[in-house]
Amino acid sequence: MLVAAVVLLVLIGLGVGLPLALSSSGGGGGSSKQLAPLSTLGKLVSPGRLGAHGPEGPPLETGPNLAPTGSPSPGQSVDGIECGTGEQLAFHIHSRLTLFVNGHSERVPYGVGIADPQLQPGVSVPFVGGGACFSWLHTHATDGIIHIESPVHRTFTLGNFFDVWGQPLSSTQVGPAKGKVTALYNGQVWTGDPRDIPLGAHTQIQLDVGRPLVAPLHITSWGGL
Repeated sequence: MLVAAVVLLVLIGLGVGLPLALSSSGGGGGSSKQLAPLSTLGKLVSPGRLGAHGPEGPPLETGPNLAPTGSPSPGQSVDGIECGTGEQLAFHIHSRLTLFVNGHSERVPYGVGIADPQLQPGVSVPFVGGGACFSWLHTHATDGIIHIESPVHRTFTLGNFFDVWGQPLSSTQVGPAKGKVTALYNGQVWTGDPRDIPLGAHTQIQLDVGRPLVAPLHITSWGGL
């Protein structure tokens, strides 16, 4: 009877502990508690046509750069993210960030997270092929693609990317643009802090600053990324 009681207690502990672990792990995706249906935003304006396909495959963003490119210096780190001499590929995924300010498209510049970015010759549009150092989060082109290339497998967030960029991000500011920030995560409304949005494989993130709100811009082709 004593053995049976111990087994029963273990099973009860597993039954309680497993759901708690699953609910808190996140798994690199948005928590269901931080997502709401797109319909909660009301009327949305069209995002317009996608740009031409860029050198990485996904379409290029349109409009001006939201802010100048920025990166830590060689050997420096931000949020535990180093800027090293080469790209790290032990953990290698890609997310896409789209930006609208008062309904107008603005771009994430090429070379974020790459110190002294060097454009690759022979490419029809700007593409960064080298630099003094590469942060684990960086951009090569103006297609909104965030490269997550890390020697360790961990969950990186949009806040980490903006810290590497050297730009502020909050519920009231994206880079130099100030106003109410509406965040979309894979076509749903992110209700938490935009800094906490996880960068997952092929995650599509959109930040709208101000009004009008723009319907999520969705890409279907990631090229070879």
